[in-house]
Amino acid sequence: MNSPGSIYDVLVVDDSPVYRKLVEQVLESQPFSLHFARNGKEALQLIEEYSPSIVLTDWMMPDFSGPELCQRIRADASRPYTYIILMTSNTEKGNVVKGLQAGADDYLTKPFDPGEMLARIGVGRRIIDLNRELAAKSMKLEEAARTDPLTGLPNRRAIEEWAFKQLRGAARHGFSLWVVVGDIDSFKTINDTFGHHAGDIVIKTFADLLKRCTRSSDICGRLGGDEFLLVMTHVESGHIEATVNRFREQFAALSFPFQGQSVNVTASFGIAGCPGKDSPEFTSLVRRADQMLYEAKRGGRNTVRVYYPQA
Repeated sequence: MNSPGSIYDVLVVDDSPVYRKLVEQVLESQPFSLHFARNGKEALQLIEEYSPSIVLTDWMMPDFSGPELCQRIRADASRPYTYIILMTSNTEKGNVVKGLQAGADDYLTKPFDPGEMLARIGVGRRIIDLNRELAAKSMKLEEAARTDPLTGLPNRRAIEEWAFKQLRGAARHGFSLWVVVGDIDSFKTINDTFGHHAGDIVIKTFADLLKRCTRSSDICGRLGGDEFLLVMTHVESGHIEATVNRFREQFAALSFPFQGQSVNVTASFGIAGCPGKDSPEFTSLVRRADQMLYEAKRGGRNTVRVYYPQA
């Protein structure tokens, strides 16, 4: 994606080699990467390859018209916004309106004036820059909506979206999926004794360790408070408890220097999964993992409890 002030991909679509050359002479000194097509079919191929920011297209072409090209470009909402200028020798108001209704942003009369062409493309560049700024801000907002602000981990919404796709894949391809709920033991005591800043340090340390221990094919995140969620795939039933226990032991081995004391903190974990032959609701797996976590807490904390599904 180009940023303001960078080089813009510009596609020129015209079956006339004379007009293609005239446009090239006007634009070659500008910060543009120029591409040329002789018809609509070539134009669509170049759009697929380069995703040009600006398209200048002739109205009349051998295969389909400029307005039809506009419609095809506008039909693909997955691409960044493309600014389209129609070039036409027919300036009757009805035709101009037809072109704008088809999706063109502006029009240019043939034979064109070089200064007018640059001015109209300049408008297009400003529109493209604004669209990119809005897209970048929207992306940041979307990312923030899926991220826990304290730890930087995915939040429950992001995990649920990821897990939904993985559950469908597990049912289709027959691989296992495990939901792990982790909870820091006696977390309220840490906050009450050493303050909320100490509690935040424990949470962020837990999150960093969890992230380092999570494979790229899995996902971990924070549900809220001192509760975390890990979703793992392709782990044998006989290995899942040992895998989570390794993480539990690593966390328990850490020492936190709070108020001149060396403080050890532990965590408990509940695990539930599906063998890959069915596709249970993600919420039901989380609920079952929560039940296992409750058993781990009731059993003395700093332990792991697993619900093994029927094979």
